[in-house]
Amino acid sequence: MMRCCFITLGCRVNQYESDAMAELLTQAGFEITENPAEADVCIVNTCTVTNIADRKSRQMLSKAHKLNPNAKLIAAGCFAQRSPEAAAKLEGVYAVLGSADKNRVVKLVKSIAEGRENEPKSEKCNCGEKELCDCCGGMKKFEQPENSECSGNAAGGAKILVRDVMHEHEFEEMSAVHEGRTRAYLKIQDGCNMFCTYCAIPYARGGLRSRSIESVRAEAEKLNNEGFSEVVLTGIHLMSYGRDLRSGTDIRDAVRCFDGLNNIKRIRFGSLEPHMMTDEIIAELADNKRICRQFHLSLQSGSDTVLERMRRGYTSGQYFELCQKLRRAFGGETAVTTDIIAGFPGETEEEHLETIEFMRKVGFAKVHIFPYSRRSGTKADAMPGQLSNAEKSRRAGELIAVGRESEHEYLEQYVGETVNVLIEKCVDNVSYGCTDTYAAVRINSAITPNTFADVKIKYIKEDRNGELYLL
Repeated sequence: MMRCCFITLGCRVNQYESDAMAELLTQAGFEITENPAEADVCIVNTCTVTNIADRKSRQMLSKAHKLNPNAKLIAAGCFAQRSPEAAAKLEGVYAVLGSADKNRVVKLVKSIAEGRENEPKSEKCNCGEKELCDCCGGMKKFEQPENSECSGNAAGGAKILVRDVMHEHEFEEMSAVHEGRTRAYLKIQDGCNMFCTYCAIPYARGGLRSRSIESVRAEAEKLNNEGFSEVVLTGIHLMSYGRDLRSGTDIRDAVRCFDGLNNIKRIRFGSLEPHMMTDEIIAELADNKRICRQFHLSLQSGSDTVLERMRRGYTSGQYFELCQKLRRAFGGETAVTTDIIAGFPGETEEEHLETIEFMRKVGFAKVHIFPYSRRSGTKADAMPGQLSNAEKSRRAGELIAVGRESEHEYLEQYVGETVNVLIEKCVDNVSYGCTDTYAAVRINSAITPNTFADVKIKYIKEDRNGELYLL
């Protein structure tokens, strides 16, 4: 039996899609292994959110090939979609699979299993089907838009199976497995129509596409029947969910799909867009006791002038008021987490200090800091006032320090208190889990995973990776 391995970079959406592709391959009779060294096919699901993500994607593809040169190496995901020729030229890459064609991973792997990769390929498929097919030896040459970099075969011989994702209008239905986990991801949305000036993701993911309510309900029922206690609703631009469906559909409709599913005790959201969180949405979510009191609201900058150049659609004042509304609706312990970009083009020292001051004002439970990364094709790439890498690193370091202080202050409120923890794993008689506010907790006793435990917190500790947790 042919064995397939997945290596996943990037966000929760990527993780969901890797799990979904793994389930498709399992249903087709292939074996999934976690060890690349014993795999016949290795699929690297890549990321392109930053230049660093691109580099890590290239490095991981190269590493996978060196680890197992005999495995057929497939580059998938956002880097593969946005830079298919670059991916195809890497040593060992057999095929590049675009983000609009993840469902076709089965036909690709079947063609490898049946030995058709060595058969002559036609320059153009005449069957009329936009999929891998027998008349092309299982390696369809997809039609590409004008000026596309993509072709049927790269110079190095890799097969490029990439279409223009900007022309996709239907959500790609995929159901994921989550073996060995207590928290399941449910992808309900893909693509983004916002085109923030720094972001390349719309070009890698395409426009807004929402999963149907019927499909969300079916997936929720599946996860409930499998016994998951927590489900994370995820997407590329989650708060846009439903805008392409019937009039009036929004994130609340996706949440209602869990009504009556009693095994699922927690519903958590992925990243949310601040300017789309209305009072009506907040009020309904607050009435649902399964909604986790942790909201990841991407800020990107605490300076209004920078936010305007980023085209974020809100001011720092509006963002702060939203944080206050969430805390009033869900309680004072509500955790607000965020992302911030350091050193955006033209960012002055004053604007940088405005972000630091705003971080302290909000009191974030956790902050992810990213030095600005130039992405070709975005408006920010052509903006004047590009900062040096050294300056971006300096500012990122200062933001990280402030974020660290804020996280510690947030966690201090739990010392001496009893919290409810979903146990996720137990290793060597130490149990690991999270509160509904996504605070990490460790317990020096063995507790069965996927159960809840009330734990009295004594300390704040730091692990070897610098991550804070409650003990």
